Amino acid sequence: MPQAAGKPSFGKIALVGKLGSPEIAASLRDLTAFLKKRGCEIFIEKETAADIGERGLEYAAIGAKADLAVVIGGDGTLLAAARNLVRYRVPVVGVNLGRVGFMTDIGHRDMQEGIGAILDGKYRMKERSLLDAEILRGSESLLHTLALNDAVVSKGAQGRLIEFELLLDGEFVYSLRADGMIVATPTGSTGYALSAQGPILHPAVPAFALVPLAPHTLSARPVSVSDKSVIEIHLKHAQEARAHFDGLALADLKDGDRVVLKRSADTVRFVHPPGYRYFATLREKLGWTEAPTKPD
Repeated sequence: MPQAAGKPSFGKIALVGKLGSPEIAASLRDLTAFLKKRGCEIFIEKETAADIGERGLEYAAIGAKADLAVVIGGDGTLLAAARNLVRYRVPVVGVNLGRVGFMTDIGHRDMQEGIGAILDGKYRMKERSLLDAEILRGSESLLHTLALNDAVVSKGAQGRLIEFELLLDGEFVYSLRADGMIVATPTGSTGYALSAQGPILHPAVPAFALVPLAPHTLSARPVSVSDKSVIEIHLKHAQEARAHFDGLALADLKDGDRVVLKRSADTVRFVHPPGYRYFATLREKLGWTEAPTKPD
């Protein structure tokens, strides 16, 4: 079938898989054979390749060569791949072999059909925002990274509450004693933030969700703010406090540290197969009603 007009072709495809799973290893081999029959050039990410006894490429080399990255696993695997490829603007699509799978659109049984449809030009591409995150200790930058899902400041192993101040565009919002704070993107609003009673943000909403973790006051509630805002978390009492970014980057925090968060200039490009609908995904994953009720 000819490529749809105005859409990029995907002739060079990178494969990334969750490590240590025989099922995923078999799926990678099946997908490689399928793509080669379709005339695609295949690259396998280095650690993924080593897991199945092959030779692969670093993400930088994939970024320079690939038109599309297909990720087999769960949301965590897709999240890691997207973070590594975002600077190269390589679009990503996920095949779900995980548990919930909010971001991995294609079911395992539908892998070849879904990827085949994308190769035929039957897809939609959507961009997702990221957080630009930096930890400052005085004038020193301890860590500068990106987060597609969320940035989390939380208590340490001793389990003591931390105390921090929240500022928005330099304006003081409040001081809070709590287990911590989640700052989530729309993509991350269906992750950890959702389990902490945060709001679900549609991907098209230009906002971030600020979600306190077990605050030591009944008045602290989740708040959605513009993604043009600069969010600062100033640690006042932070014994063994830590910062997590997408659960991957980790830094220990001390009293006086500042976590500064803003929208990144980069975006992740997700490729969605035919039939993808955001609210259909929510209905399936969250157990909402399957169909509209009919009047008696």
